[in-house]
Amino acid sequence: MTEIIEKTGLRWLWITVILLILDQATKYWTVQALDLYESYQVLSFFNFTYARNFGAAFSFLGDASGWQKYLFTGIAFAVSAFLLYSLKQNRFDKRWENIAFSLVLSGAIGNAMDRVIFGYVVDFLDFDLGFYRWPTFNVADIAIFIGAAMIILGSIIYPEQKADAADEKLDEKENK
Repeated sequence: MTEIIEKTGLRWLWITVILLILDQATKYWTVQALDLYESYQVLSFFNFTYARNFGAAFSFLGDASGWQKYLFTGIAFAVSAFLLYSLKQNRFDKRWENIAFSLVLSGAIGNAMDRVIFGYVVDFLDFDLGFYRWPTFNVADIAIFIGAAMIILGSIIYPEQKADAADEKLDEKENK
């Protein structure tokens, strides 16, 4: 088992674990320290504000009747399974892609845990620029955003890796 972890992208799961712990710890602190919608000003444009998100990003479907909790939890489990499979299939030295997958995985699990435990996602990072107030978010959302951005950038910066992988699969099929 340790050989599989050492030689595959699963070696990067430590990132997932650390961010998942950070995400859940900050959400726990928020629920314990603040009342719902209570806000603590850190900077003139940044507050800790306890909010509940019953939907997805930007409260998408947040006002639905409750079925969305199951939909988004199911999507998170499916994405998590795919990312774990992808990490297992990747070589350990594909750092960029493995780190990106680990980041998205931590965010998906962190927000899914909230939905299963509470029925909503705990958000607390609140930016108000005066002319625009960004929707409140959390550490899991940051991990998903950075991981997704890395995946997109990786496909732009390293497109030949995808082509090489496709060529290798064709060669394997032809040699069988």
